[in-house]
Amino acid sequence: MMDHRISPWHGVMVATSLPFRDDLTVDYDAYAEHVARLVARGCDGVVPNGSLGEYQTLTDDERARVVRVAVEAAGDGARVMPGVAAYGSAEARRWAEQAAEAGCGSVLLLPPNAYRADAASVRAHYAEVARAGLPVVAYNNPYDTKVDLTPSLLAQVHGDGSIVAVKEFSGDVRRAYETAELAPDLDLLIGADDVLLELALAGAVGWIAGYPNALPAASVALYRAAVAHDLDTALPLYRALHPLLRWDSKPEFVQAIKLSMDLAGYRGGPCRPPRSPLSDEHSAVVRAATEKALAEGLA
Repeated sequence: MMDHRISPWHGVMVATSLPFRDDLTVDYDAYAEHVARLVARGCDGVVPNGSLGEYQTLTDDERARVVRVAVEAAGDGARVMPGVAAYGSAEARRWAEQAAEAGCGSVLLLPPNAYRADAASVRAHYAEVARAGLPVVAYNNPYDTKVDLTPSLLAQVHGDGSIVAVKEFSGDVRRAYETAELAPDLDLLIGADDVLLELALAGAVGWIAGYPNALPAASVALYRAAVAHDLDTALPLYRALHPLLRWDSKPEFVQAIKLSMDLAGYRGGPCRPPRSPLSDEHSAVVRAATEKALAEGLA
């Protein structure tokens, strides 16, 4: 498939789930099949070692191998944007260097997430990782990191030359317009599935996506229509998929997406502790919404 994107971080970049065997070892063959299938179904690339990929539970060897498997399976390293989050800036830079050695096109980086870092520390953190040489996409998730990459702070980090884009997960779509005013050359990427349409209309050029793991074709169709401002196509799809998309913003998003994958005939499987299985109530909601989407042909 030809790559028509202007930059490696554009388009539908799927934050890939990671399949584990029943003994909770990584199933690298199943992961390679998953990456290849996503690209074949129209996704532009993959983001391994994000929260959805349960990177916090991986050993260093597992984490490095996941990146190498993703590059090989995607067929083009430019389609791979590994998460390189770590508690220390030096460690995050080493993960970025590993991504560069593997041939990746960009990396995704949280701000310091072990404490409430001030602006100077955030800027220094991104500058250090940018020295690895790959384009860095910032990841704003103030709920989990307790560090908020506000539009003004993003403009500073971008002005430093440390980042090329931001994955915006705050859910506050108003920020898109202020960020564009303060940093007009900073690319906006949709970071939460359930604000896809709103951020696409606000000028997003990519989507770091969760639910394409389970419903790739319908998700890609939704994204393409949304960024083209084709509301006649996008809005009905968005309404139909939103009961699932909103799970991407819930604490149980990994388990929910893996359950949907299992129902769609893919390998979702178990999660590593401390993530526990969905409650019966949540499982029933996800199952019903997934089965409804599949019955409507939204695979």
